Amino acid sequence: MADTILEVKNLTKYFKTKRGMLHAVDDISFKLERGKTLGLVGESGCGKSTTGRTILRLIEPTSGEIIFEGKDINKLNKRELRHARKDMQLIFQDPYSSLDPRKTVSQLISEPIVTNKILKTKAEVEERVAELMATVGLAPRLFNSYPHELDGGRRQRIGIARALAMEPKFIICDEPVSALDVSIQAQILNLLKELQAELGLSFIFITHDLSVVNHFSDEIAVMYLGKIVEKAPSEELFANPMHPYTKALLSAIPIPELGAQKERILIKGEISSPIEPGNECRFYKRCNYACDRCRELPALEEVSPNHFVACHRLNEI
Repeated sequence: MADTILEVKNLTKYFKTKRGMLHAVDDISFKLERGKTLGLVGESGCGKSTTGRTILRLIEPTSGEIIFEGKDINKLNKRELRHARKDMQLIFQDPYSSLDPRKTVSQLISEPIVTNKILKTKAEVEERVAELMATVGLAPRLFNSYPHELDGGRRQRIGIARALAMEPKFIICDEPVSALDVSIQAQILNLLKELQAELGLSFIFITHDLSVVNHFSDEIAVMYLGKIVEKAPSEELFANPMHPYTKALLSAIPIPELGAQKERILIKGEISSPIEPGNECRFYKRCNYACDRCRELPALEEVSPNHFVACHRLNEI
């Protein structure tokens, strides 16, 4: 039986606006196995990052359960939550804006250690910082450097070292390579993979880049306007996409071969508003297969082993 480290049940996050409630995350559920990676993909504004921050309770959920190692995160008080967060960390999208420019590399990496009083003496802290720098591939000569003196890849390595400082079991990677050059992206992804194998880490990997998530994830969940529309093992999703939105996303991935071409599926029509979206399928106004049945929200159902899809016309397209 698979060892589940995280289970999200009916997670919902609404934001109050002048026009009504914005459904950023709308009743989503999934599980993450220990030592595995779940990729969370979709276009900008679909609710990926809000999902990640809500799981960590950086944003308070509207409703739902977040079960981490058997405990509901929503029911923890401030002291219990602070203790639980040692096992749950976040790597931010922008490696520059997430770092204090007034602090050196060693100060940035040691900050969570010092704040949480993990080690007592200065010598122990410096030894731990040097160890973390070596782990993420930062040269010792950068110990007293500042973020503005480093390139994007090294800055992101600082962010990874900070996340590892508390020896977590679970890390949310919020588009950790989207701000980096392609060659640096590969280095960071390979580093995360090595750390996962070495430390047994579990990841939620948030991205809009399907070619990246295929390389990195064991399972992929596709989100559209706050809903999960398809979830499957990575190889299965790429080999047999079923939801019209997933098919369109995959058709947009370029083929790295000279002169190679493939049919693009263009998404047309008006994007539904996330504010009071009603009970219709979120993809209804842009779907080439939409019918009257699609005015009712489809449930996410298992159509083959571990492959879940939310579509009324699944057997017709």
